[in-house]
This record gives sequence, structure tokens and C-alpha cells, in this order.
Amino acid sequence: MNMIKTAMLIAFMTALFMGLGLLVGGRAGMMIAFVIAAGMNLFAYWNADKMVLKMHHAKEVDARTAPEFYRIVHGLAGNAGLPMPKVYVIQNPQPNAFATGRNPENAAVAATTGLLEQLTSEEVAAVMAHELAHVQNRDTLIMTITATLAGAISMLGNFAFFFGGNRNNNNNPLGFIGVIAAIIVAPLAAMLVQMAISRTREYSADRRGAEICGNPDWLASALGKIASSAGRIVNEDAERNPATAHMFIINPLSGQRMDNLFSTHPDTGNRIAALRQMAVEMGGGGGAGFVAGTSDKSVGHDDQASGPWNRARKTPPGGPRKGPWG
Repeated sequence: MNMIKTAMLIAFMTALFMGLGLLVGGRAGMMIAFVIAAGMNLFAYWNADKMVLKMHHAKEVDARTAPEFYRIVHGLAGNAGLPMPKVYVIQNPQPNAFATGRNPENAAVAATTGLLEQLTSEEVAAVMAHELAHVQNRDTLIMTITATLAGAISMLGNFAFFFGGNRNNNNNPLGFIGVIAAIIVAPLAAMLVQMAISRTREYSADRRGAEICGNPDWLASALGKIASSAGRIVNEDAERNPATAHMFIINPLSGQRMDNLFSTHPDTGNRIAALRQMAVEMGGGGGAGFVAGTSDKSVGHDDQASGPWNRARKTPPGGPRKGPWG
């Protein structure tokens, strides 16, 4: 089903790109738009994950440089029956996370330092389980292609000035109208596509993520904390690259941007309510759950003793640690 959605998305975005190219620059504009769209689709399939990670200055970590965080992801991947993804940390005070990659064999998950500092290990595990659910559902392919093509379509307004700005263009009598259409329609269409994708995928990823980590309440708690902090802490990389906003577990864009008039994420309150209801259905708030890489099975019952994060906040001999990720 996800592969069909991916194919439909690529076809729609390519057709939109070509159609606007026809309006803006006639047949020549359409062919140029087609070549650009085809090239970007192919490039996005193989490279969009690397581009997104680079945009957000993500640094890869491993069992040596971020033992606790890496161990959690490793255990959750085992729970989900997935290959171990690459693990990245983003130096950013806003708590957030995303997954990327064209398939489970080439996936990556990333979390900000703000997420690792502000959330308990149970909540971090729930967030990463949500991201692994995207990988398992192959949502990451849709997300990476959308991020790349949405940015390209938003730039079509600039493309229009080069190929459709002349009223006397014999190849395209609607050139000037095409310019106006590109400027208005292209960015709006890109946002609408992002909205549709994000809203449909987040609920299923929440549910599957709760199953992977074993406790819906952990994810519900994490979503509340992330949403609260994301509204107060500006994510500068996300503000510079708004086309990637739909990839995050919570919209990273601040209210300073017009993009927020069309949110790419479902209402956080509705997501939390769905998870709370799931916890009730699972019985007694979802049970203790499982924190990957933790030998103490009772950890799920004690948020105040939540593993490496609370231990990291204690100052060891020789000075403070940089954080639980390394």
C-alpha cells in the first residue's frame, strides 16, 4: 500500500511540475520541468536522506560514542524485527526526532540533544519506537521524496520568472498568467501534499510505535513535552528548511512562520488522546513496557530512576558529562 502511495505521490508531483512548466514556458518549459522532475525524483530516491541529515547538521553516533542512546535504538529495532538503522544526534535545544532512508535496510533515525536532555529514557524509547514505525511502514521513502520535491515545487515561482515573465512569449500566450499561477499555486500545492501525507501517517506510526516500546503512555507523555518545548524553542535549521518539517515527530516550525497556518501534523491533543485510549485497551495504562538495553525490568515503573538520562545529570568525579548521548 505504501509503495502505491509513493508512486501516486511521485506521479502527482511530476505532473504538477510539468503542468506548471507548460503554463509558464510552453512546450519548452514543460520538457525542462519534466527533465528536472525526473532527475530530482531519481536523485531523491538515492540521496534525499543524506541531504536531510546534512541540512540539520546531524552527526552519526555508535555504541562507543553514545552507548545508552544507541543501545535503546538497537533494542527497539530488535523488538520491531528491523535491521539496525544508522543513529544520529543533532545539536539542537529543541526536543524533536525524525527518521529517513529509502527502505529499512538503508534507514537512519535522528534525535536532537534537546530530546535526550529533556525526556526520560522511557519517553526517548517511545519516540524512537515511533520513528522506527515509520521505517517499518516505509513512510520514510514518502517523507524523503516529499521533502525534496516540495522544496523544488516551492521554488517553481522563481523558475517562472525565467521562462514565463515575457508577455510576448509566442510559445506560451499564457506566460504571464503562468507566472502568477506558479507563484500562488506551487507553494500551496506543496504544503497541501505535505499535510495530507503527514496527517495520515502519524496516527499509524504512533500506534505501531507504542506497540514496539510496549507502553502508549510513554509516547503520550513524550508528545506533550515535545509539543510544549517546540512552541518555545526555535529550531533554526528547520526554519531555514521548512520543506523538511513534516518529517519530525512534532512540527519544528515556530509560530513566527506563515507555514504554520497549514500545519503538517495532526493535532497533538488528538494524538495523545488516541494513545491514552490505546493504553486503556491494553489494560492498566499499557503496563510497564520495555526500555531497550536496560537490564532492570522495573524501570518502566519509575520515571524518577529512568536509566542513563537521570544518571547523566549527576555530576561524576572529574567534572560534568556532556550528556547521555556520549
